[in-house]
Amino acid sequence: MSHQFENVSSADAASVDATCREYGLTKEEFDELHRRCVAAKSTAYCPYSKFRVGSAIISTEGVYFNGANVENASYPVGTCAERVAFGKAVTEGHRRIKAVAVATDISPPASPCGMCRQFIREFCDLTVPIIMFDKDENYTVKRLSELLPLSFGPEALPPPGQHQV
Repeated sequence: MSHQFENVSSADAASVDATCREYGLTKEEFDELHRRCVAAKSTAYCPYSKFRVGSAIISTEGVYFNGANVENASYPVGTCAERVAFGKAVTEGHRRIKAVAVATDISPPASPCGMCRQFIREFCDLTVPIIMFDKDENYTVKRLSELLPLSFGPEALPPPGQHQV
């Protein structure tokens, strides 16, 4: 059985350059997202699953936000790394995100869960790249539209104060 994602080595400069061109990122933005999401794993609070996840996002204004998963003894109450990073961004006034990066300690890399994909959708255009790094510094990239096809977003709702019949 083949993997559903193609892994690329983050050490392969030509591949990273091609990724940056395709997804509208600079090499510096890609490297900073990579560095931040890997570093964020070390702040994860995951005493139950032992599954560390780090996330980093960059707003359209060029501001970075990091997050790590935070578990709870009441399992459903835990918060994923992506939602932690987005919560920081949104509460600091950054509601349009340019790119999302996630790092885990497994290979192939893990993609954001369904709840996170929907949460990301609230603040990202469907063309936003989601960069997923594995334990070996390999990565794969998918656009949000590929991870969340036929998505439901804020534009589907009537404007605040307006009711539809």
